[in-house]
Amino acid sequence: MSEDIRALSARALRQAYQSRDLSPVEVTETLLDQIEQQDPALNAWCLIDRETTLASAREAEQRYLRNDTLGLLDGVPVAIKDVFLTPMWPTLKGSRTVDPVKTLGKRAPAVAALERHGYVPLGKTTTPEFGWKGVTDSPLCGATNNPWDPGKTAGGSSGGSAAAVAAGMAPLALGTDAGGSIRIPAAFCGIVGHKPTFGEVPHWPASPFGTLAHAGPMTRTVEDCALMMQVLSEADPRDAQAAPRRPQDYLAALDQDLKGLRIAYSRNLGYVDVAADIERACDEAVAVLRELGAEVVETDPGFRSPLAAFGHLFYGGAANACRELGARQRSLMDPALMEVVNKAERLSMLDYLGAVNERLALSERMALFHEKYDLLVTPTLPITAFDTAREVPVDWPSTRWPTWTPFTYPFNLTGQPALSLPLGLDSAGLPMGLQIVGRRFDDALVLRAGHQFEQQRPWRRFPPLAGVD
Repeated sequence: MSEDIRALSARALRQAYQSRDLSPVEVTETLLDQIEQQDPALNAWCLIDRETTLASAREAEQRYLRNDTLGLLDGVPVAIKDVFLTPMWPTLKGSRTVDPVKTLGKRAPAVAALERHGYVPLGKTTTPEFGWKGVTDSPLCGATNNPWDPGKTAGGSSGGSAAAVAAGMAPLALGTDAGGSIRIPAAFCGIVGHKPTFGEVPHWPASPFGTLAHAGPMTRTVEDCALMMQVLSEADPRDAQAAPRRPQDYLAALDQDLKGLRIAYSRNLGYVDVAADIERACDEAVAVLRELGAEVVETDPGFRSPLAAFGHLFYGGAANACRELGARQRSLMDPALMEVVNKAERLSMLDYLGAVNERLALSERMALFHEKYDLLVTPTLPITAFDTAREVPVDWPSTRWPTWTPFTYPFNLTGQPALSLPLGLDSAGLPMGLQIVGRRFDDALVLRAGHQFEQQRPWRRFPPLAGVD
């Protein structure tokens, strides 16, 4: 096969396996070699276990030889963010306070779904401690760097997964998103990341961040995102908050055109300062959506910044993650995490209920907004990646990460599906992202719009560091 294995999509890998042009073992060995070569500069992985991974690849290879394959992802390697329980590997969540033995032998619903579909577990990727911030560094694993410039952050909290996919170390990855943690690193690293509707992808154990937290796919193409959603959205009885199962064919919807859709385009939500390169790139992207037949209206959703409400709920979740930890364990943790935990522990029930009320009002406003508009398009982020091992850019007016993610966390509050697409590079050579937001449970439409845009403006570029042809 002439195409570089490291550049192949999951769909292409399946086709190559079926035609016997490639084998799961050959692909897995190539990716493990890529990890060995590239990860010292990026620090995207916190656990690689070649023996277990290759054993899984050999099992998949035998299934292809017997013409007895499993599901949609048989033999496809997948990176797993180290917040998902995996039965064979410990889940440390970027923390020195987690007992690894207690996490073994259990599997998250997303992992169980991947197993049913024959995936190859490639390893576990880095996360900030308990996934608490929009960049990826932790006392346990250190900082994860951006493949486009290792002096810059990969974003977070799914930064390890994003860097792995962007650098050709994995075709697919699992991430989580409680305030932007899939979409932030997707935008910073130039990949596709989808935060599903809350409840569309089962999640267990319940996140300490409550109903802000979502599990979802991180890929290099929207088609692969839809493929993963087809797998991840399968029912799991352990998640009492998961939505009732409805027949969904995310892949079949991709090829429908955009004619007749009404799309709202908001450059800044009415209150955000956006970098000029990003604004220009988003304007150009919206012109493409118009060319595809959509009616695009420039308008803002009309809500004020929900930063305070989000802060109460999210940092309350961080405190919830730490509530059973004593002073000795807390001394081992990220000092910045301890700052927000200490502050959150002083919040009152009235503070919490006020934030809940604001969240409900925002959800109502967006539901009414989508009576007029099928989709909302915004930048994913107002900035591109900044220096690594920092929570905020140099000279930023705040010390906390949500102040530079104003386009992402509102849709954790509302539980809406939100997709980040790569838009190309800014003048400094760093990736930019476009966000497409839909009505709750309209993930298929969000992915369809992203796919149609991607067909017009394909993005298959790899950073020079990756060495991928």
